[in-house]
Amino acid sequence: MPDLFSPLEAGDLSLANRIVMAPLTRTRASADGVPTEVMVDHYAQRASVGLIISEGTFPSPAGKGFDGQPGLVTAPQLAGWRKVTDAVHAQGGLIVAQVMHAGRATHPDISGLPVEAPSALAIDGETRAAGRKVAYPVPRALDTDELPGIVDSFVRGSQNAVDAGFDGVELHAANGYLLHEFLGATSNVRTDAYGGTPENRIRLVVEVVEAVAARLGAGRVGIRISPERNIQGLIENDPADVDAVYGGLMDALAPLGLAFVSVLHPEPAGALVQGLRSRFSGAFLVNTGFAEATTRDEALALMEDSLADAVVVGRAVIANPDLVRRWKDELQENELDFSTLYADGAIGYTDYPTHDEAEALDRAAS
Repeated sequence: MPDLFSPLEAGDLSLANRIVMAPLTRTRASADGVPTEVMVDHYAQRASVGLIISEGTFPSPAGKGFDGQPGLVTAPQLAGWRKVTDAVHAQGGLIVAQVMHAGRATHPDISGLPVEAPSALAIDGETRAAGRKVAYPVPRALDTDELPGIVDSFVRGSQNAVDAGFDGVELHAANGYLLHEFLGATSNVRTDAYGGTPENRIRLVVEVVEAVAARLGAGRVGIRISPERNIQGLIENDPADVDAVYGGLMDALAPLGLAFVSVLHPEPAGALVQGLRSRFSGAFLVNTGFAEATTRDEALALMEDSLADAVVVGRAVIANPDLVRRWKDELQENELDFSTLYADGAIGYTDYPTHDEAEALDRAAS
């Protein structure tokens, strides 16, 4: 049986191991969405994982979800990403871009544009814009004839990602952002062909995936979902509806030959997640950590129990740029500093030492 440290073929992607770096919001891009030099170092440091999935990147100006988020729109943004991808490849790594439209989970003070969503339903809560808390606004419901433009924005963003050197893309249909909002019954109350029944609510997501796969080749395309995540006002607590929506989505995606599906769910052994796996033909990635970090023992068990083809890991990769070596050789891990997760600059971003660097520091101090 393959273990956590064995290679994996995921569509056109050849992973050296089955530890995948999760898409991690870190807000280190410039105000105009350009990846910074410190981001180059951050990603290159972590190139030993089997696959890096970038932080969420907006494919259109209206899709920007927060300050410090990088984009895939302008020439300077793509040039900045090219530095990142070149640095990762120089270290022998693979990296795909997570293409993410924030949907209603943003604010005009962030994007400079009206907020767009499936339906005119606001998130009950606040976000941060320009350093202050602001209430989420009531979004503008997208017209039916605008939806091909949404599909096109994902295609353009994905093509821009590949042009910037990414090995592929992960389409973000999770965590309460635009594509997920179309899937959810509490965020999508449309009465056209994109709302109402589970078949209608998956329609836009399927169209986006099909269009991006047609442009890039399906073997370079993955998708991230988070059924029952219950976040940002998107509540999925009807098991029958969840099964119909996500089961139908897997059935629609299975024939396409995608590189992978990545599922964020706390119960990877449960009937929901494993049922989705049985309906998908490509590599199946699981990510159990969100409220709690994924540990080495948990990751090993997921593989030993054949619950996934690879394990998506977040916080442990932040704190340990050489996590693959630490987990393989059972070495002590760095502790994560939560206070610097969404700060500026190198502190808590590129200054976590490797195991060898930490030992050298200990010797110098003794």
